[in-house]
Parts: sequence; structure tokens; C-alpha cells
Amino acid sequence: MDIGFIGLGNMGAHMARRLIEAGHRVIVYDTRQQAIGNLTGRGAIAARSPAGVADAVETVMASLPTPEAVLAVATGPHGVIEGKRVRHFVDLSTTGAEMAQRIFKLLAARNIVQIDSPVSGGVKGAEHGTLAVMASGPRGEIAAVEPALKVIGKVFFISERPGAGQTMKLANNVLSATAMAATSEAMVMGVKAGLDPRVMLEVINAGTGRNTATEDKFSRAVLPGTFNLGFTAALMLKDVKLCLAEAKALGVPMAVIEAVACCFQLTCDEFGAEADITAVVQPIETRAGVKVRTPPD
Repeated sequence: MDIGFIGLGNMGAHMARRLIEAGHRVIVYDTRQQAIGNLTGRGAIAARSPAGVADAVETVMASLPTPEAVLAVATGPHGVIEGKRVRHFVDLSTTGAEMAQRIFKLLAARNIVQIDSPVSGGVKGAEHGTLAVMASGPRGEIAAVEPALKVIGKVFFISERPGAGQTMKLANNVLSATAMAATSEAMVMGVKAGLDPRVMLEVINAGTGRNTATEDKFSRAVLPGTFNLGFTAALMLKDVKLCLAEAKALGVPMAVIEAVACCFQLTCDEFGAEADITAVVQPIETRAGVKVRTPPD
């Protein structure tokens, strides 16, 4: 299958690589030449613009950091919308339902079907092809691209309604963000009281408090002090704010998620937008005067 892939960042590069390794012919584009070179070295073919990608293939995938970037790539000058061959635009990014619906309508006017397919599972999931792929759009069109989507993860059909995949993704991500923020506070409290953080995680993971932060993120990135999961606090804050906006539009109160947004905003303000999501523990540590760390074995 010929597939275009736009956006070769921490997630996109792994997804595009897996498609190449699965035997697909992959046309790639990114604003960074080094990112393109890394993939052409594995057999990808470089394009000069999103429109160039869409001239070469019927199916274009995109993995981009912001809703505005997706809008520009999909519908802007030299965007996918100007391509001569493209029939499917598969958006793997997190944009929120409103933006997904907007892009769907703009592309539909040019007989291009957007398949909204945000993914979850982090860089590790992208690397190993174990992502959760949340697809929404016309069911028959999803079926046409599903063999490629299965290369990057497990495909879940969410709805034929444009943007439904985005709503599902935001619900997932705010739970992940909440787990990270709440676990940070609990772990700092325990360490300040003299508890061993390794024992804390063992107990929590054997009990009812276990979550993705206790099962993976803390042991992998916080206890060793590496803070290197590969997903920034700023991107998580973006997702949390998108969820809050959607909840407000739907009339759903989200007091807990508003507090989580404050935690990630503080992290970005004090440690920079490029700080890892696991760095959300650091403002709490600073104020408590302790660090949740363990020496290497």
C-alpha cells in the first residue's frame, strides 16, 4: 500500500518506520530535513511539501503537535487539500473534536475523507506497534485504511461521527494526566514522611491505587531522575485544555481536571514547555523540600 506520512517527531517517526518495515511504500514529509533523512535511510521517499505527499498517494497520515499545525498541513497553502491523488487524510494527532469537524468539512468539499484516528500509548507504544488507535469516520473508509492502522496498534472503531475519536482521546489523556499529577502529590507526601518510594510503589501497585504513573512512569523516569518519557508537559497541558473546552461546550463540570491543568501549567512555567510530563512532580518536590528519587542499584 502507498502511504504518505507527515510529521516525523517522537511518535510519527516510529509509526512511519513500522509502516516501512511492514512493506508499505511510504512518502514522508517534515519541516526538519534530519527527520526526513532518518526515514529515507530506511527506505522512505521524501516529498517537498504536504501537497507533494498528497500528489503521490491516496492515503496520507499525519502526526502533528497542535490543532493549528494539523489545520495548516491539511487545508493550508501547499497542504494536503491541494494534492492530486489523495482520497483519505488519516489524522493521528490530538486536535479536539471541534477542529476535527472543521477539517472534515473543508476536506469533504474536495472529495477527501478525513479519518480521525488519534493514538495513545506513548513513544514506547509507537515504537512497538502497540498503540490504541481511536478511529472515527465513515466505516467503509476506515476499513480501507485499517490494514495500515493495524501496523501501528490496535484499532478501535469509535463512531461514524467526525471528531468522536478526539473526544475519546481527550477522555483518555485527562485520566493519564490526572494519574500523573495525583501520584506526584501522594509520592512526595510519603517521601516527606520518611517512606521509601520503591516500597510505596510496590504497595500501591498491589492495591487499589495503582495506575499508569505508579506502574510505569515513576519507576522509569522519576525515581532515576531521567524525566525522559518523550512527551512534553506542554503537549499534555494542550490536551487537558482541549478537554476542558469540550467539557465546557457540553455543559460538563470538571473541577478535578481544572486542578490538573494548573499542575501542568505550573510545570511549564517553572521548568519550561519542553519539560517531560513526569516533571510535573518537580514543582511539588520544590515546595516540599524533598525529591522522590532512589540511587541506582
